[in-house]
Amino acid sequence: MRKKPKNNRASSVKAKYRASLSFRMNILFFSIFLLFSALIFRLGYLQIVKGEDYVRAIERTEEIAVNTSVPRGRIYDRYGRILVDNDPENAITYTKMQTTTTEEMIDIAEQLAMLIEQPTDRITLRDRQDFWILKNKDAAYAKVSKEEELKLRANEELDDKQVQQEIDRLVRERITEEELNEFTPFELEVLAIYREMASGYYLSPQIIKNENVTDAEFARVSERLPDLPGVNTTTDWKRVKLSSVAILGRTTVPSKGIPKAKLNYYLARDYSRNDRVGESYFEAQYEELLQGQKSVVKNITNNKGEVINTVTTFPGEPGKDLVSTLDIELQTEAEKIVEKKLLELKSLGQSKLLDRAFFIMMNPNTGEILSMVGKKIEKDPETGKSYVVDYSYGTFTTAYEVGSTVKAATVLMGYSQNAIEPGTVLIDQPIRLYGTKPKSSIFNRNGAIAMNDLKALERSSNSYMFQTAMRIAGTNYTPNMVFRIKDDTLQTMRNGYAQFGLGVNTGIDLPNETSGVKGELTDTGKILNLAIGQFDTYTPMQLAQYISTIANGGYRIQPRLLKEIRNPSEDGETLGPVVEEVTPKILNRISNSTDEIDHVKKGLRQVYVGPQGSSYAAFHDTPYTAAGKTGTAEVVYYGPLREDYGTFTVNLAHVGFAPMENPEVAYAVLIPWATTNFNVHLGQGNQIAREILDVYFNLKQKYEKDGITSSSVKQQILPPTTDDKIDEDTEEQKVNE
Repeated sequence: MRKKPKNNRASSVKAKYRASLSFRMNILFFSIFLLFSALIFRLGYLQIVKGEDYVRAIERTEEIAVNTSVPRGRIYDRYGRILVDNDPENAITYTKMQTTTTEEMIDIAEQLAMLIEQPTDRITLRDRQDFWILKNKDAAYAKVSKEEELKLRANEELDDKQVQQEIDRLVRERITEEELNEFTPFELEVLAIYREMASGYYLSPQIIKNENVTDAEFARVSERLPDLPGVNTTTDWKRVKLSSVAILGRTTVPSKGIPKAKLNYYLARDYSRNDRVGESYFEAQYEELLQGQKSVVKNITNNKGEVINTVTTFPGEPGKDLVSTLDIELQTEAEKIVEKKLLELKSLGQSKLLDRAFFIMMNPNTGEILSMVGKKIEKDPETGKSYVVDYSYGTFTTAYEVGSTVKAATVLMGYSQNAIEPGTVLIDQPIRLYGTKPKSSIFNRNGAIAMNDLKALERSSNSYMFQTAMRIAGTNYTPNMVFRIKDDTLQTMRNGYAQFGLGVNTGIDLPNETSGVKGELTDTGKILNLAIGQFDTYTPMQLAQYISTIANGGYRIQPRLLKEIRNPSEDGETLGPVVEEVTPKILNRISNSTDEIDHVKKGLRQVYVGPQGSSYAAFHDTPYTAAGKTGTAEVVYYGPLREDYGTFTVNLAHVGFAPMENPEVAYAVLIPWATTNFNVHLGQGNQIAREILDVYFNLKQKYEKDGITSSSVKQQILPPTTDDKIDEDTEEQKVNE
């Protein structure tokens, strides 16, 4: 039987459809390919052929910050008295264009040298060498032979720029001293001007001269400006201090510019290399507020890159004025008292190691520092004469053993660790531990006296504090016992003191604060020394924060020097509007109840008025209520006199607050290495505290009578307390730390 033929019609239709679809897809892919090719060719054309034109178009509207030398913000004391100001001075600047050649700059420098007197003392050896090469190119490069040059170029590790650098280095090495001495005084002056011109950036004004520019020089240059492209005459500002307080800090001068260590930091923030910047302490801490903002101009350039017009888009803004917390009148009087007592102690015998003294007064409720004094005795190595320098920054950058001033913290720590409680009675007696020498209170070397915690503070009982520390360590005292402590005792006690600010950074708004040195626990008996302030070291600032914490009811407040940020004065008679008023910052609350703190305050009051109080002589008759604690630490000397390392000496300390009912001020005194005589009682620390506290309350009455206030509303600008000015370029007195 014959088979029936297959029906191919359906398959034929499908084949045609597939062929048609494939053709259309090919057309689509080809079209996409053509479009992407066109896009790539277009991008290539824009980037390669027209790229330079578009870059030039962008350059036509480039906006840059221009150094217009806006006035730096002023610094005032809390009552509106100027502490740091600006003095205007004539200045001559130069702005380098993108198309300016070296030859054109030298020509302008030569013209300026005929119009002004430019100091040449800043010229370096490298400046002289490079300038000699510029003036004697043929003779300079003849110093490098063709063979040497070919050898350098044959080095595949060096690119063309590096080869030229090596050639220039060889040339500089081969320039003789005789050749460098060929420069005439006029040529050196030209070099001095040229080096300033060349050190700036394109389109950014560079100061050529701003120190001692005479009116005649200013006028001569001003008249010739059309013939001196890029040169301008303007006003610069010199920083002047109306107080010698070192913690106000310093700024750099234009000749020094930005410190190398912070060059990249400031350049990234649109500073110029020769800008003034805060170099230390308050000026450095608040640089961003004080600096101000430069004007911003839009440079319009032609197709050759030449600036044909400039348009100011931001006129610039002076720096913010800062109101500090300092009372400069109180500060001045406190400095006099501290210096007087320091020199008085120095005049006594056995005071070879003594060279410094510190005082701090702050508001315990806000952390505002009213006075911050540091004085140090230095000796001129050439004349051998002594002089006293400001060492206020030593109040937070140096640390010492502070003795019995910490005993209030020891008692409060005893409460919080359940070692003692308010009213606990212990026997003041020599502490005799197995294998060690007896440790006792100064007033009781051999007897046994029962006393509670308040009497222990009044009489400054070492024995009471030793036994409190033992109880914190988990044991009660028995004569000749082997003293063992829990593993965490040392850290527990250090944590307890840290609550008050002892042994940790206080947070003062100044750079380079130290937290002190922690002693090494070589034997368990060192714990007893820690309890009376003769083991770890603390800064005067930590002492002030510690006693403030007790005074205000248990809150550790961050100490600070900045009170307000203000806009510049609008009329020169009142301070500008407040931008920000700094508020107190609480760092922590100590782990004691209010009743416990108030109880300890009674003991501190007894130190001043109790018949056996260690500061009764200085404070029993005050017209105001005050409370505090004295300290005498027996220490080993490790100060600047290395030949006397290991000498036993005495530190004097004192802390307090007033009025007791509602404390307005807390204060700390510290006099390291006061004497090497352990048998003499020195009252100068107590006297400093009393005399400055008297000054505070007298000034308070005077300010109220005269209507002087630190109010933020329409505060008047008051005249400075001195006519003496310290220019920014005044050399600092040397301090041997």
